[in-house]
Amino acid sequence: MINSYAGLDDAGVAIAAARAGADVVHHMYGRQLTRIDKGAGDFATAADVEAEKAILGVIRAARPDDAVLGEEGGQQGASDAVRQWLVDPLCGTLNYAVGNMLVAVNVALRDGAAAVADPFSGEVFFTDGETARVRQDGADARLTPTPATQLVDVNLDPPFPGAPGFQAVDLLAHPGFVERFRPRVVSTTLALAWVAAGKRAAYVTDGGDLSGSVHFAAGIALCRAAGCVVTGIDGAPIGQAGRGLVVAADADTHGLLMSMIRSGCRNRT
Repeated sequence: MINSYAGLDDAGVAIAAARAGADVVHHMYGRQLTRIDKGAGDFATAADVEAEKAILGVIRAARPDDAVLGEEGGQQGASDAVRQWLVDPLCGTLNYAVGNMLVAVNVALRDGAAAVADPFSGEVFFTDGETARVRQDGADARLTPTPATQLVDVNLDPPFPGAPGFQAVDLLAHPGFVERFRPRVVSTTLALAWVAAGKRAAYVTDGGDLSGSVHFAAGIALCRAAGCVVTGIDGAPIGQAGRGLVVAADADTHGLLMSMIRSGCRNRT
């Protein structure tokens, strides 16, 4: 049997894998799906599991020696593998389970290529690690970040590890935020792809080190390749010492958000 994925470069593998997962998510949409409880109010559905299987099928066919860290299946492959793929087969499970189409399929090679697929628009946002593009209907276009929309997505999902020093609700209540921006909450990391594509001015979330997160790795890679400003909520580079994420279309937007975040933090101390 011919392996149709063997000749793909890493970006091609990421795109094919994300599309395979997105096809499953789209196909299973609207069904009554079994929920798998993860505790603390979190759960997966049968669509999450089946989409991850489809993604892993592509990666195993194309890169059999690579390891995979999946949201549902955990660590798979050799523990000493040089290369590791980070897979979130359905980011926005709660949205999906209640019939909301705001979801993303995230596939990223650690420190390399990545793809984010929107199962319902048909868009696949991807990077080879250097440039960022979107593919739709067989055509590719370069991603161009811009703050023109003035829309800022803020993740309000718990837990809130930065509290009380940082709380996203304080940012939304900041007078400067209201004057300059308009908040949005989509509860999926598809919003990161939208920053890279110029559909959002910025994205803000609390958290720890998100650089190796299956939820965030693909979106971070896209935004970096597109030329966005990417830091933690403390303004430091994301990584083991970082906290959360502030991604902005340009330096001015990032600077404004950071000044508001710091102002809020000072007011709580």
